[in-house]
Formats: sequence, structure tokens, C-alpha cells
Amino acid sequence: MTAKGAGLKYKRLLLKLSGEALMGKNGYGIDVTVVDRLAGEIAEGISAGCEIAVVVGGGNIFRGLAGAAKGMDRATADYMGMLATVMNALALQNALERAKTPARVLSAIPMPTVCESYVRPKALTHIERGNVVIFAAGTGNPFFTTDTAATLRAIEMDCQAVAKGTQVDGVYDCDPHQNPNAKRFDRLGYSEVLSRNLKVMDGAAIALARDNRLPVIVFSIEEPGSLLKVLQGEGRATVID
Repeated sequence: MTAKGAGLKYKRLLLKLSGEALMGKNGYGIDVTVVDRLAGEIAEGISAGCEIAVVVGGGNIFRGLAGAAKGMDRATADYMGMLATVMNALALQNALERAKTPARVLSAIPMPTVCESYVRPKALTHIERGNVVIFAAGTGNPFFTTDTAATLRAIEMDCQAVAKGTQVDGVYDCDPHQNPNAKRFDRLGYSEVLSRNLKVMDGAAIALARDNRLPVIVFSIEEPGSLLKVLQGEGRATVID
């Protein structure tokens, strides 16, 4: 009998998806076709034997920093952004269920009519049963990004790495969409990311990953089959450790 997760480098992974990843080519909201494709990528990883948790952002609906920049109280704006992540999490859960992959949404802000509240032992039980656990509402606190929430939940769930799905295939020294000569990195140290102010995750997330020796993998979620390649330790990506 083949062991569960045979051939995988990472047996338990936290996948970080931006809200923008869910809106596809649209300027706002949720593209159901794109969400279905992302759910298929996750379902493929589950079928391969990996245990997967997900943190999704809310920038496709509302971004707290943008609201604060327009004069809104920052804490209030951040809470609104957290609610946007719940909407995205429910959309992803629905897509996963349609893909015959059981999923549970756990929110850092209690809303029992909509989803379960985040409790670490409960989340661990769901993951061990093979459910995809989708963490919503960030950390439940304003002034913390969903990147920090992803790193925190990855550590709490004993994940072997956090994988950030982006629109590019790794970390560059500048925006490759604007500069065709941008340098791409295959591997980076946490301190180098912080000292060079590389826009991978916010500083708090990188520092938290460093302090807990949690590898961060940056890859393109837009390439079909890319998540499974990450789980196998293959594919084109930047590893930060």
C-alpha cells in the first residue's frame, strides 16, 4: 500500500491566496470560473495526500489600507476588510464542495450563522480528517495583514511551509511586469528579504516566519498544476528560508 502523501515534499501546507487572485481579469469581485480553477488545484493537492489549509485575502472586495487612505478610521476599515475575506472564504468553500473536496471555513471573528469560529484544536481535527480548512477574517485584529495571518495559522497548524500564490513565478528585485530585466531569485534568506525590502510579504509576516523557521514559497498560482509541483518540491518558485 502506498503511504499517504508519497512523493510529496510537504505533507501539510498553508496556501495564501490574495483576494485579487479570485477576481481573475475583472476589476472587482469574484470570478466563479477562476475560483473553480483554484479549488481544482487545491483538490488535486488533497488527492495527492497533502493536508491543506488556506488563508484568503479580501482585496478584491475591500482593502483596509485603501479605506484608511481615504480618511476612514483604520481599525474600522480593517474590520471591513476582514469581512471581505469571509465572503471570499465562503466562495472558495463552495467551489471545493462542488469539486467533491470537503472544506470548512473558520473565522477569527465569531459569526456562527455563517461559519465556524476559529479554535485551534478544532482546526487541527478538520485538517487531520482531510478537510481543507479555510481561515477567514485574518487574525481577528486590525493593523495585521492576511500575510501575517497566513504565517501565524501555518505555525499554529504545524504546517511545513506557507506557499504564497501570486501572479508571478517567484520573487524579483523589482516588478517584472514593468521591468523586463528584473532579476528573479531561486532562494532567499529571511534577513535578505527584510533588508532589501522585497515586497513578498509584510515585515511582520517574514519576521514571524524567520523566528519559527517556517519556509515561505512564492509561486505563480496562475500556472495550471503549479500547486502540486510546489508540494512535490518541484516547479518554478522562490524559497525563503
